[in-house]
Amino acid sequence: MPTLKDVAELVGVSISTASRVIRSDTSRHINAETKAKVWEAVRQLDYTPNESARHLVNKQKAEKKRTKQIGCIIQTARLNDDHPYYSPIITSFNKKILESGYSLAFIHTSDELADDALLHRCIHEIQVDGIIIVGEVGPAILDYLQKTEDLALIGICTNGTEITMVDYDRIHAAKSAVDHLIAQGHRSIGFIGGPGHTGELNSEERFQGFKFAMYDAGIPLQKEWIIDTRWGIDLSYERVMEQLKQPSLERPTAFFSASDQLAIPAMRAIIENNLLIPNEIAFISMDNIEFAQYTTPPLSSVHVPKVEIGMTAAATLLDMLRGEQPQLSKVLLPHKLMVRQSSLFDRN
Repeated sequence: MPTLKDVAELVGVSISTASRVIRSDTSRHINAETKAKVWEAVRQLDYTPNESARHLVNKQKAEKKRTKQIGCIIQTARLNDDHPYYSPIITSFNKKILESGYSLAFIHTSDELADDALLHRCIHEIQVDGIIIVGEVGPAILDYLQKTEDLALIGICTNGTEITMVDYDRIHAAKSAVDHLIAQGHRSIGFIGGPGHTGELNSEERFQGFKFAMYDAGIPLQKEWIIDTRWGIDLSYERVMEQLKQPSLERPTAFFSASDQLAIPAMRAIIENNLLIPNEIAFISMDNIEFAQYTTPPLSSVHVPKVEIGMTAAATLLDMLRGEQPQLSKVLLPHKLMVRQSSLFDRN
């Protein structure tokens, strides 16, 4: 059974230093490189800090039994029970695994699990059978999970990763939304969104779909109206407002937004500038959250099958745990364009 001394010797540090890293003791400064080496040694040696947890790990390994527990790691730092996009996914996922005798052991954001000690406890002391990853959680966390033995992983909206995925075709969905605006006669279309998994706007699939639609129609992009909000709701309002206040800029006749949550504050900026939606600036968006139909005017949006994504992810993960699912696959569920007044020219 590996000991703390083994960890310290593998890294080349004192036992007290290794102990402080594992206990997240901040009483003395330890540089980031040393911390990373300690946690890598913990992983390599399969060291479990807590004595009772070590006995539990060894017992479970010997018996080779499932714990019937699943963990959830989610991208957003604004995790709450009413999140309009993530909540339906997680709720339906949880319902499906409960029906199969499993339970959700924890839900943590990627920001919370930047604490290496917490990440280690969640995976090795709670002893989950699998993890559902929702959104982009960062390469360090993902690498740690992929190197953990006998841990089933499934991702939702987790681009740029080599794990089993359940999602929808963002590129095609975004293109269908922009095609709708083009069919309405628009030739000057702005974009509102945020970066993809590389941290750059060009890696975001909804932005790619926007560009494909524009290129196919022979419509040039207007760089000044490609608004990167970094996925910030307040920034969506502020940056659209800033652009509209510049008299030298010819405003677009329509906007495509990568999410409803970014579209709604941008629409407010339009209205506060005494512009009419859709007659002066039309809007279409993505996600079709419940609130989209109650904006003024009601927001056109691409419906993402959030409940179905959650249930399919749960069913796929359960199949993986039973050995009935390939280790690497990608399931894409269909989307649907929901056309409302925000993108339809009012001729009255």
